[in-house]
Amino acid sequence: MGRYFGTDGFRGRANDSLTAVHAFRVGRFLGRYFMRGKRERVRIVVGKDTRRSSYMFEYAFTAGATASGADVYLLHVTTTPSVSYVTRTEGFDCGVMISASHNPYADNGIKLMNAEGEKMEGEVLALLEDYLDGGTLPFAEGEEIGRTVDYVAGRNRYLGYLLSLPRTSLRGLRVGLDCANGSAWAISKAVFDALGAHVTLIGAEPNGVNINEGCGSTHPERLCALVKSHSLDVGFAFDGDADRCICVDERGEIVDGDGILYVCALQMKAEGEPFGGEVVATVMSNTGLKRSLAREGIGVRFTDVGDKAVYAQMRSANLLLGGEASGHIVFLKHATTGDGILTALKIAETLMLRKCPLSCLTRGYTPLIQRNASCRVQDKSAALHAESVILAAEEGRRLLGDGRLLLRASGTEPVVRIMAEGENANDCDEAVRLVMRALRARGEEL
Repeated sequence: MGRYFGTDGFRGRANDSLTAVHAFRVGRFLGRYFMRGKRERVRIVVGKDTRRSSYMFEYAFTAGATASGADVYLLHVTTTPSVSYVTRTEGFDCGVMISASHNPYADNGIKLMNAEGEKMEGEVLALLEDYLDGGTLPFAEGEEIGRTVDYVAGRNRYLGYLLSLPRTSLRGLRVGLDCANGSAWAISKAVFDALGAHVTLIGAEPNGVNINEGCGSTHPERLCALVKSHSLDVGFAFDGDADRCICVDERGEIVDGDGILYVCALQMKAEGEPFGGEVVATVMSNTGLKRSLAREGIGVRFTDVGDKAVYAQMRSANLLLGGEASGHIVFLKHATTGDGILTALKIAETLMLRKCPLSCLTRGYTPLIQRNASCRVQDKSAALHAESVILAAEEGRRLLGDGRLLLRASGTEPVVRIMAEGENANDCDEAVRLVMRALRARGEEL
């Protein structure tokens, strides 16, 4: 991770660790960087989520980019994957999403994408970070100053693309959607309505300060209750910028990203789709996914956390399906990033084609017991390398035996993540407690 940009952009508390000045300077840099060797004007497309601060950052970035001579096309409230799609299909030099994804509303972030709609290359981010640390750039003047363009039409084209993907109508399917009071609010219901589904909606009243609050992919409990109380066929919970999706089956049980990978891999194999015979998952995925897919003759490749790492592994190995337990699922045939609404459509399509409930499709997936916890810390590296924490982790691993205990620094928050996995729930709980106790003893915030 760089000085400012982590695994999913430049993220922090709005006007604290991430300020409007940062956004302005990011715009200044990108407007000049992509001008190199170009005769025509630089074009940048920008989307945002529903946080109150997203408007501030959108306007600050736009001021910086136009001051450097770029034209900025505003998609307004939209999803991260829609920005990726518009960037790669409509000839933009880069795409920008103002969002902190699943974080609380007081946080925000700036996600950058290259002309292919992929996460921005590390070498470009390194140059940008150098500029943020005090670099200077000339301003555009006169007719060289950039302009802004209202580009809601780009978002509508993305919606049309989603509608073109399912091979069957969703007529009669009873669907619950939890939009996390975020970006999916503007798109998801329209897509499912147009495909014939009967939609029940929650988390669709954004007010600037309620994004992800007790709802969405990080809090699917409300959706579980909704599916059960309304006798729905399936539920889909998105995060703040809708690049994640967590499913809920007809019984009100959660199906996370690993379960989604299992269902989609089996469907692709059954249809004879040449997806490579393997899926890509991260080290945080459940070992049960590997064992369950192995019984079906499908392999799993593990990579680092983050859909950027998943995508890179998929590209290098020519594999078409990958994702994370958190709900980032990448369908390489259709997208270059995780797309929550696309994932929901794929699962809904499979339900219609197979004519059986989601609980039936996941029956062969047997996950191991996992316990996950997070600890907010002052210094992630210092916390992970503290002798007391290392010793606690070693004791936890001895307790788990053949299981796993992973500690890692979050790439998006000042948080250490702890994951214990094994056959015994009590052992997993105790392993997590050991590490949390060591962090508490260091005075780390919880």
